[in-house]
Amino acid sequence: MHRLVEGRVAKRRPAAERPRRAASRSGMDPAERGGAPAAEAPRLRPERLGDHVEAVRSQLRARVVGQDAAVDAVTEAFQIHSSGLASPDRPLGSFLFLGPTGTGKTNLVEAFAEVCFGDRKAMLKIDCAEFSHSHEISRLIGSPPGYLGHQETQPYLSAANLVRHQTEACPFTLVLFDEIEKANDSLWQLLLGILDKARLTLGNNKEVDLSSCFIFLTSNVGSRAVSDILSPPLGFAPRATEPEASVHRRVEKAVLWRARRTFPPEFLNRIDHRIVFHRLRDAQLDAILRLELRKIEARLERRGIAIAIDYSDRALERLLGEGTDLEHGARPLKRVLERRLVSPLARLLASRQLVGGEVIAVDWPEGAPDVEFALTATRRRAAAAS
Repeated sequence: MHRLVEGRVAKRRPAAERPRRAASRSGMDPAERGGAPAAEAPRLRPERLGDHVEAVRSQLRARVVGQDAAVDAVTEAFQIHSSGLASPDRPLGSFLFLGPTGTGKTNLVEAFAEVCFGDRKAMLKIDCAEFSHSHEISRLIGSPPGYLGHQETQPYLSAANLVRHQTEACPFTLVLFDEIEKANDSLWQLLLGILDKARLTLGNNKEVDLSSCFIFLTSNVGSRAVSDILSPPLGFAPRATEPEASVHRRVEKAVLWRARRTFPPEFLNRIDHRIVFHRLRDAQLDAILRLELRKIEARLERRGIAIAIDYSDRALERLLGEGTDLEHGARPLKRVLERRLVSPLARLLASRQLVGGEVIAVDWPEGAPDVEFALTATRRRAAAAS
């Protein structure tokens, strides 16, 4: 009680009698220490990225069109890893990619692999449609001792496989669970330990560490609701003047609601980023078309065949119209390009009409049933002169 009374008395002393608090820990004013006053201290900018991380983001945006939010989320996790601040007890990052089909969910993971390792297949990809039954999980973790074929079953998620693609510059692994909603519930249970503690126990009771892994999950849950929003059924007029941001909010709300109805709460709560991809607009679909056309030309270059291809505007417009739509995004585009461009080019090469060094024009006139190919006028004259 005596100490308590003294404390109260000390608190009630006049301000003039109270000891003055030191201006700083060193007892000196900032100006006396030679430093700048607090008001003039340089402002830090935590939104800035490191140069190499900025380069990764730029390359991802060049490969994945119209999904800047998803690219930024992946880049942020990569920045945390590069700075050495990633948690040692969890994966480097876990992502659930949702949204309309054909918008680039799997493509983003493949592009990340290509940027980091130079190969779009440098990852562990698990097609969850192949694990619709509980007994098929043994292909991932191996069969327990005592089961037939125990020693012959090599687990896909073994420690050796997890480090197979790692390099000195990129000491991490990308693990993709594609279309996770098609997997059996036992795979979701398996993921709980991976997402929470970055640990997985194999069938032989050996523990695998996944703390150096980026975990990606893709899903098309809510696709029917998305289809109704983007292409209203008969009797419901579309909102012609609705802003794109409003459309995406409705799509996001519908998809996340369906995800909460599909996946258990303990599963969703362990995922760092749940991202709903944007639908692709006309300008973005056009950019994707040009990316795919460059890939076709790259195939020719890898075979040492130098052929320059000039596309007319109407050819590009008709290829885009046949290969894309708002509901399915850019998914049909590759099939259309294989049928309309790659197959005819293969026939032209096989019949020696093209041997390399040519410049050809590609057109698709109105009313024509298919794409038309022609040597340019300059090339025809050069061929005639020879």
